Amino acid sequence: MSAEQDSPLSRADVVVDTAAIQRNVELLVALAARSGAGTMAVVKADGYGHGAVAAARAALRGGAGWLGVRSQAEALHLRAHGLTAPVLCWLHLPGERFTEAVRADVDLSVATLDTLRSVIAAAAEVGTGARIHLKIDTGLSRGGATQEDWPALVSAAADAERAGLVRVVAVWSHLACADEPHHPSIDRQAERFQDAYRVARAAGLDPIRHLANSPATLTRPDLHFELVRPGIAIYGLNPVPEAVTPPLRPAMTLRSVVALVKRVRAGESVSYGHTWTAERDTTLALVPVGYADGVPRALSGRMSVWLAGRRRPIAGRVCMDQFVVDCGDDPVSEGAEVLLFGPGDHGEPTASEWADAIGTIDYEIVTGMYRPRGHRFEVTGAPLPVRAVREERGR
Repeated sequence: MSAEQDSPLSRADVVVDTAAIQRNVELLVALAARSGAGTMAVVKADGYGHGAVAAARAALRGGAGWLGVRSQAEALHLRAHGLTAPVLCWLHLPGERFTEAVRADVDLSVATLDTLRSVIAAAAEVGTGARIHLKIDTGLSRGGATQEDWPALVSAAADAERAGLVRVVAVWSHLACADEPHHPSIDRQAERFQDAYRVARAAGLDPIRHLANSPATLTRPDLHFELVRPGIAIYGLNPVPEAVTPPLRPAMTLRSVVALVKRVRAGESVSYGHTWTAERDTTLALVPVGYADGVPRALSGRMSVWLAGRRRPIAGRVCMDQFVVDCGDDPVSEGAEVLLFGPGDHGEPTASEWADAIGTIDYEIVTGMYRPRGHRFEVTGAPLPVRAVREERGR
């Protein structure tokens, strides 16, 4: 067991199964390899809340050859922890300097002439060619060069490559609707992407291509090209539930303990607003985590937890620091483990169930779990019981 954060404020354990991440990546790598593609594991947003360094190491053990992150800071964080695999960062601020990233051999996404000029300046300062991935906007309308600006960007990049200032490693883009496998925009984007690639080739460049995110990795082998970029799937969450996919395993479990048990009479109400009233005499269990720990307040009245051998519903509103569980007439003890979500092995809810209940996506659930008040730690396989973890932390 590896503890990553141990706050004295912690009342919630975020347990990350790195063996699950490794196995998920092995499955995705095998899927990409059938198309002749390599795999870039996306570990942005602190590894989607799982811990970027731990997730990256597990992904590399699983066969990924590349890592992907949002920013230079995230890429340099991986380098600082000894990760030497190729790593791409893709979201930059105006006027951002790239000297440290070039010095650390970090690949940089380039979508504008201004960014290209900044990268060239960094390369000249460091005295080595910078590795760049030219990004084309094929229809997501976020980052990436427009089709109108693309030829000028490619031409300037080709000139810089001939001068030894950059190496154009790849042409890339991002899909808008790949989680809807039959959406017509996917083929439109693929066609625009191929047009952009042909422009790059005509300019004398020889880049690889990467377009497929998690859903396209799972459902569109024709779009794997030379490299795929799975993100959420490496953490075991399936972005295309209706598709036949490898058996991915969720890597994150959120758990706490019962802080207090009390018996209340029929007619007593619970929590702010008295939105829940006991219809019978019942036992209530207080769980000391709330929306400040990442449990959405919107789950009030829509959520259950796994406690003392079965699912039990939330009674009343989720508060900032706590919520209450209705346990009926069953015996429940203080200090008992409470599973808020996990892989579902014991019957506990999953992050996907939480997301469905409040009309969001499981990406938002798991990335919101890493907070200063939480205790996140890594395990390989099944986690230790919560009491054993807390005893070890107390030594």
